[in-house]
Amino acid sequence: MRDPVDFPPTGHFIPSLRHTTYGQEECLKLVTYEHNGVEGFGALAPDGIIGLTGKYASIHHLLEAGPEELQQLARVLPTIQNRVSESAVRLLPPVPRPKKLLCLAGNYSEHILEGGGEFPGKEKMTPRVFMKPPTTTLIGSGDAISLPQNAQQIDWECELAVVIGKHARFVDAADGLDYVAGYTVLLDISERKLLIDDGRQPRDGDRWFDWLNGKWFDTFAPCGPCLVTKDDIPDPQVLPISLSVNGEIRQSGNTGQMIFSVAELVAWASTLMTLEPGDIIATGTLSGVGAATGQFLKSGDRVEGEIEGIGSIVCPVTAQA
Repeated sequence: MRDPVDFPPTGHFIPSLRHTTYGQEECLKLVTYEHNGVEGFGALAPDGIIGLTGKYASIHHLLEAGPEELQQLARVLPTIQNRVSESAVRLLPPVPRPKKLLCLAGNYSEHILEGGGEFPGKEKMTPRVFMKPPTTTLIGSGDAISLPQNAQQIDWECELAVVIGKHARFVDAADGLDYVAGYTVLLDISERKLLIDDGRQPRDGDRWFDWLNGKWFDTFAPCGPCLVTKDDIPDPQVLPISLSVNGEIRQSGNTGQMIFSVAELVAWASTLMTLEPGDIIATGTLSGVGAATGQFLKSGDRVEGEIEGIGSIVCPVTAQA
């Protein structure tokens, strides 16, 4: 049996939220947290977290108010005095309970190739969008990824996640970024070999549904640590991205390696459904997943996903009780 990883309390991860620079400007980092059993919402400041719950109730209310309200917040933030101690909070997903959590399969060519697939070229492809149950898969930084009893090969995928800022339907790719509120980090945890009763009679589509169902387990979408607004990341296609397991780098690359850009993904998804403020689109993962080497997550592991300019999300791995 593996020795458990020495995993510090959630509050110790909050320094990863510290203001980082993108170009020459400080980033506005919005967080949702639990403090004394109550959900709160705020922005990171040098002297703590600026509490915004009284002003907006939640990040959903802020996003529903539209991009102009988000810009206004950035202007008035220095005048707000309310502070919450960083060490006293438990981080939640920055946008908890979104109406939709959309994910992309095969949006990096090297990930397609490492899985044994073929890359026919972008001009011969369309994005492959699937959904995860948002309220049961999403967890925050510091929360545990729970290995379910009917799972055998639990894999990791680090992804740039896009948070929608206003309603979008049939938008052009040239305007795709206009509908983005900001960005965060999401880990698309995946079961590669779903445990099925031996008595099942094979049918067409079993392989597809087993793959999809393996994405749906509780806690399989760690998200955070914060939401960085679009104005602070003018180009989402130039961000270094990495994932490590127990301190060992397993994935390392750049969001510029995406087949379909953020703007193109927003446009494509808007042809399938109406995108609403707070909806999340995880943009796919780069190469380096565990399935490529036969290495998978085990109880006691520590997973960290990081995107430059946003921060890192860190989660322990535990066996389901």
